[in-house]
Amino acid sequence: MTKAAGDFELVTPPVLSRSTVARDEPLRLDSARQRAGWATARVVVVDDKGRTPVEWTTPPPERFREGDAAAWDAASGTGARLRTRAARDVADTPPDTAVVLGEEGGVAYWAMRGRPDLIAGDDPSEWTDLRAVGAQLDALGSGLLTGAVAVLNWHDAAGFCARDGSATVSHNAGWARRCTAHQHEEYPRTDPAVICLVHDGADQVLLARQPTWPPGRYSVLAGFVEAGESLEACVAREIGEEVGVDVTDIHYLGSQGWPFPRSLMVGFHALADPAQPLRPADGEIEEAIWVTRAEVLEAMAKGDWAAQPEPGKKLVLLPGSISIARSMLESWAAAG
Repeated sequence: MTKAAGDFELVTPPVLSRSTVARDEPLRLDSARQRAGWATARVVVVDDKGRTPVEWTTPPPERFREGDAAAWDAASGTGARLRTRAARDVADTPPDTAVVLGEEGGVAYWAMRGRPDLIAGDDPSEWTDLRAVGAQLDALGSGLLTGAVAVLNWHDAAGFCARDGSATVSHNAGWARRCTAHQHEEYPRTDPAVICLVHDGADQVLLARQPTWPPGRYSVLAGFVEAGESLEACVAREIGEEVGVDVTDIHYLGSQGWPFPRSLMVGFHALADPAQPLRPADGEIEEAIWVTRAEVLEAMAKGDWAAQPEPGKKLVLLPGSISIARSMLESWAAAG
């Protein structure tokens, strides 16, 4: 197959796609096996704001500990791992509200809602969320926390049956809910969204910013897939709606879960003509600009979110490592 102009692949996988957890459907259906493995199981405890205790293998910058988003990628190179709890310290047997995430190294991992236990010695300052720590977690922690946040978010919103309105209860170790009136089953919902790096096949990439973003912050374009719509059709429609540009040569790059609250980000790249006028959608896109590869590399060198304006120079801040957009931009820049 002939390689299209400007074609490229992801150099590194999106950070939230990394996982060593084996999702085991037979385990979800085998209550005897669940009880037998509970003695050695570990539990990821997540509070109602999506935070969980984290242990840093190397100290993060002070601003990161204070929750400053400008330090997210300044913390790159640091390491973190989830601080899970021994299942037997949580309960004698798997609680009805617990969700089995899978197995790794012969150990079953579960997820539950919870809060810091001060009596047990929990330090609330060590609890942080997936947005803040996802890029610093190892593959095991990334996979566990991404799955835990996604499925627990679904449980929080699925307390009543969509068919008859009756209350639902957790089923299949947290991977289904069954209504109490007619035994209808519902399953964790994922909302697919496309995210597309639009480029000219040479040295320019199209970036945009939302009205709510601070000045200088840009990313690639994204949007939700509509019912009955293919992913590629969604790419063409969203780019046209958001910036008024026609795209061709749409190619898949990769994907990652984005449980904020329940999305799946599916990455593509596509070609467009920089000569076509940009028409940012009112209320959705504040500004859209074509940026050169050199400007993207310069923005990456400044440090995500933390860069400050330089007199007489255009400020371009790029997404942090947690976003698949970052992997896409880094890969496009490297392809040149």
